[in-house]
Amino acid sequence: MAAKNCLAANDWICGQYLRDYRHELTDATVQHIWITAVSVAIGLLVAFPLALLARRWRLLSGPVLAITTILYTIPSLAMFSLLLPVFGISSSLVVTGLVLYSLTILIRNILAGLAAVPDDVREAARAMGYGPVRLLFAVELPLALPALMAGLRIATVSTVALTTVGAIIDYGGLGNLLVSGISSNFKAQVLAASVLCVVIALIADALLLGVQWLLTPWTHRRRKIRRPEAVIEAEKVAAA
Repeated sequence: MAAKNCLAANDWICGQYLRDYRHELTDATVQHIWITAVSVAIGLLVAFPLALLARRWRLLSGPVLAITTILYTIPSLAMFSLLLPVFGISSSLVVTGLVLYSLTILIRNILAGLAAVPDDVREAARAMGYGPVRLLFAVELPLALPALMAGLRIATVSTVALTTVGAIIDYGGLGNLLVSGISSNFKAQVLAASVLCVVIALIADALLLGVQWLLTPWTHRRRKIRRPEAVIEAEKVAAA
């Protein structure tokens, strides 16, 4: 009886709400995770070649960074309005907007990571016969992974939060529950949706941190350094 009363009393914490509305919460959470994951994945696929182009041709670096920064400053309402004629009211509209928002973070961190690779290591790898593609994937990217993963973590966490703005067109995952809860003053729904957003962000960040930990064992193992063989060989040549 007491558990049912929390809905009637409109309490912030209400177990009955979680039980009665579990299907709505599950559907909204799944949609939220799906939109976030797809947006970050596409953002990384777009950001990586753009960062390589900006590094290859320095004249492109300024315009690429400037355009992505301007895109990041566009309010979500204006962004959706600009994309609406192209995508219509659909999840693609939200995903595209989130991809554009993630580009400035991802491109800057990829460029910063690649710029941090020591020149002597890069030159040593070239002296060992490494071509541009092998140099990039066997030497530069492993050394740039900490900065790249840091950018990916920031982009993912910010995308989890930004996904809620999709509620404007009913594709905001937990944002839909937040908007309806606020408009109807349904406290338990507002709190539950907010907490789930935070939990998703924390879990995503922890998972990416775990991936970074597995991919860069040399950053946390002092005795058994397991850097990629190509990197170790290039560093030996550079130090010789």
